Amino acid sequence: MLSLENPPVGEAVRASTDHPTSNSTSFSELERRTFAIISHPDAGKTTLTESLLQAAGAVHEAGEVKARGDRRRARSDWMKIEQQRGISVTSSVMTFQRSNILFNLLDTPGHQDFSEDTYRTLTAVDCAIMVIDAAKGIEPQTRKLFEVCRLRNVPIITFINKVDREGLSPFTLLDEIAEVLQLDVSPQNWPTGIGGLFHGLYDLRRAQLLVADRSDGVVPGRWFDTSGIDDPAIAEVIPAPAVESLREDGGLAVASYPAFDLAAFQQGDLTPVIFGSALKAFGVEQLLDILADDGPPPQAQPARPAPVTPDEPRLTGFVFKVQANMDPNHRDRVAFVRICSGKLQRGMKVLNTRQGKPMALHNPITFFARDRELAHGAVAGDIVGIPNHGILRVGDTLTERGDVTFTGLPDFAPEILRRVRLGDPMKVKQMRRGLSDLAEEGVIRLFKPLIGSQWIVGVIGELQLDVLQTRLEQEYGVSLDFEPSPYEVARWVRSDDPALLKRLTETLRSNMADDQDEVPVLLARNAWEFGRFQQDWPGIIFSAVRERN
Repeated sequence: MLSLENPPVGEAVRASTDHPTSNSTSFSELERRTFAIISHPDAGKTTLTESLLQAAGAVHEAGEVKARGDRRRARSDWMKIEQQRGISVTSSVMTFQRSNILFNLLDTPGHQDFSEDTYRTLTAVDCAIMVIDAAKGIEPQTRKLFEVCRLRNVPIITFINKVDREGLSPFTLLDEIAEVLQLDVSPQNWPTGIGGLFHGLYDLRRAQLLVADRSDGVVPGRWFDTSGIDDPAIAEVIPAPAVESLREDGGLAVASYPAFDLAAFQQGDLTPVIFGSALKAFGVEQLLDILADDGPPPQAQPARPAPVTPDEPRLTGFVFKVQANMDPNHRDRVAFVRICSGKLQRGMKVLNTRQGKPMALHNPITFFARDRELAHGAVAGDIVGIPNHGILRVGDTLTERGDVTFTGLPDFAPEILRRVRLGDPMKVKQMRRGLSDLAEEGVIRLFKPLIGSQWIVGVIGELQLDVLQTRLEQEYGVSLDFEPSPYEVARWVRSDDPALLKRLTETLRSNMADDQDEVPVLLARNAWEFGRFQQDWPGIIFSAVRERN
């Protein structure tokens, strides 16, 4: 007879979910796990975010699962355009506690048009959860985001979602991950069938069986302790075909794929794989357990003159995101800062190395999507918000030291250039304020031609233009349209010879502009013209990527 390990997850979770203020462990002594969730659009990333929050006790009801009306909106998708379109268009941060671990979850946009925001967000995490749709396997944006993680050796936990629907076989999915991403895969649980044949999950780590609730509700079922995958009592709770499938396929998986290796995982060479359903919360607690047990603590961050380790006693951190108008009642501006070392305390003074000036951190905040509360302290691994009025920009280093600058937060040249056409000429001031704010966020690149007064905006994809148009109208009361720009290519220019750069600017004045940081940019009408400029000016460096610091 199988023993019931605990009540249905809908009634009680496996581990305590104390709020940070009620836990006997002090805030600074809590372990940290700072991670992002990445996926192709519609793979279930935002739904998984909600399910993780629910499993940890941070919310009592997942917004995408049981809510009605206004409550249906996903907690991490707080912008109006996100709620209207049902997609994530900006990164959001949610901090929550489970047992003695403080989790900093960064939800990222899945759409490729917002890949730059996602890239910058991935610079601030120590681990990532990669969500894959069981019916579609690895999709293009998933692969692109994985490659970004690989560049930084970010460890990956894989969550294969929607196994309760019809999809590819588990072996096909695992082999695709191994072949396409060149990763060792180590399944940590196994589904007892896919789609209509799905009856639950078997936890290979703990030898526990989750029997799925076959009703239409969201309670995922009951956990049972077993003596192993061959325990004859399993047949008492799931149908015989499912038992046979579990023993045959699950046993083959254990024999065929490598066992979990912590060192290989944290080096980015192996990914533990969890099968589940974010919507029904199948496998979500197992995912959270792996993140808690094996996820890496805060890691060293790349910087000049040397990487900064989390045990450095002095405070250091970098700005990886700026968000304007999170509070629609105030024209606020919040810089998202990853703490890399030391301890942040309210009122302390730090140096902004870009400006070379000190600034006081009077009101740092922590996040739960748009909700915020005052942060009395923060340590390595934490994400805090610093309210400011345009002082802080993406890439800025904040430090008690004067000899460190964090690296690896670049801007990318846009692929689409458009002129803006204002509907109401009386709102030029509001339009320029809105464009400047959103350029500092990284939503757009903003170019101001040296000749002419009409600004040019640059974006990675068309959807960013929709976001720009919508946000300017909703947040600044400005209605505008876009018209074709005479230029198709934008490149930052620099040279070790200041005189040569000055001569370029004077000779090609009609093609020159400044970006929002007053850095010179060359605008070319097409790829052919840009190629000619490169040939004519061999001493000039034309760059599609610009380091922020």
